[in-house]
Amino acid sequence: MTGRIPMVGYLVLDPEPHLVARECTSCGARFFDRRNACASCGGTEFRLAEVAGTGEVVAFSIVETKMPGVASPYVAAIVDCDGTTVRGNVVHVTPDPEHVHLGMKVRLTTTAVGTDSAGTEAIAYAFEPLEATTDGE
Repeated sequence: MTGRIPMVGYLVLDPEPHLVARECTSCGARFFDRRNACASCGGTEFRLAEVAGTGEVVAFSIVETKMPGVASPYVAAIVDCDGTTVRGNVVHVTPDPEHVHLGMKVRLTTTAVGTDSAGTEAIAYAFEPLEATTDGE
């Protein structure tokens, strides 16, 4: 392996993996994509803001659709990270309602999703339960 690159621009890998949002300087709304104006207040100035690495599942879906390179079923979730809403998959948990629940405490994690011919790994983010699951995953 010759290196690692994040799959999205708002994932920072070093020194510790974390997410960085664009925060409106007028109202504090946070976004992960590039913005010309804030969708909340219309402000046009943004600063970078680190997003909390832990959070709580506020919505989720068990996805059964098969996609190339993605094991299914999997858990797609919306996580509240100390006031910042983040969409991401929940990994290291059995994808069923007995193991995933609203209010579940999770933390940011990373996973390699591919390697190019030069050996560079593409790294994605996900969330994993803060407490170990009982099924050993």
